[in-house]
Amino acid sequence: MRLHSYIVKIDDGFAPNPFYGFCTLATCKPKIRRYAQVGDWILGTGSKQKQRQGTLVYAMRVTEKMGHDDYWQDQRFEEKRSNLHQSIRKSRGDNIYHRNLETGEWIQEDSCHSRNDGTPNQDHILRDTSSDYVLISEDFIYTGGGPAIPIPEFNGETVCHSWIGHRNNFSEATVKEFVDWIRSLGEWGYCHDPLEWR
Repeated sequence: MRLHSYIVKIDDGFAPNPFYGFCTLATCKPKIRRYAQVGDWILGTGSKQKQRQGTLVYAMRVTEKMGHDDYWQDQRFEEKRSNLHQSIRKSRGDNIYHRNLETGEWIQEDSCHSRNDGTPNQDHILRDTSSDYVLISEDFIYTGGGPAIPIPEFNGETVCHSWIGHRNNFSEATVKEFVDWIRSLGEWGYCHDPLEWR
């Protein structure tokens, strides 16, 4: 069991997407999506630019990992398909990638990662699909823009990443103390709306 920690630069409900009973990471952070395994923990922390550095945005235990095509076709995640003309939750849908069955090319649905005119954004396609994995959790806490929860040190070690990328080289003792702490918070699941919705 590993802990993968990174800064959530934009907390708007897209990456991660904490809605409809599942917390999912289907876009951005391709290295985490590639290397994280079922049973690992993902920790997203607030950004310095938003005056939320060192605080909790979300933590999820990976309970499933699948490819984008499987994610697109799975009926459990149809609500996570993007629709920019419905509710703000639907507009942040992260179930946006699947392959053209004839050509094998990626299709990007109109979404937060498309261009303003609705056409595909090749830069986002290249980055998002460079790892053909979606991380899924039914075991998560998402605090978003709620009251800031500072993250303490565990086993004498900070788990908050402080620059671009992510960190996952924590000791077993540190990860265990982190999990014990996150389980002790009392709240679970979707607790507050994203920070950017304020």
